[in-house]
Amino acid sequence: MKKTLMAAAMTLVGATAAFADPIYGTWKTIPDDNGNYGLINVAACGSKICGTLAKSFNPDGSELNSPNNGRKIIWDMNADGGGAYSGGKVYSPDRDKTYKGKLVLSGNSLAVSGCVLGICRSGGSWTRVK
Repeated sequence: MKKTLMAAAMTLVGATAAFADPIYGTWKTIPDDNGNYGLINVAACGSKICGTLAKSFNPDGSELNSPNNGRKIIWDMNADGGGAYSGGKVYSPDRDKTYKGKLVLSGNSLAVSGCVLGICRSGGSWTRVK
């Protein structure tokens, strides 16, 4: 019985890894209004997709000790298929605003946009780092 349960558990773990969403990974944002940019780690958060600011950088490329490091920038996103993601939120640290988010994955480029109170803003196209 133990061998059967262990085999079933290993199959489940393998299946989960095999179905990892193509959006998972590390993404470099475009520079914000201040010229700063960051690295966002995108991964599963339960059945949803989220992204956390891993590191921040000044315009000259030196690391910035931002209070937003470790903060969720993307959360509650759903994979809609065909590289489209919606239903979640995107936080913009430079504007200190949370937007109803939309993501579109195309190869190693991730178009980020969001709206709040009918005002929509593009977060630009992020580039996959890994």
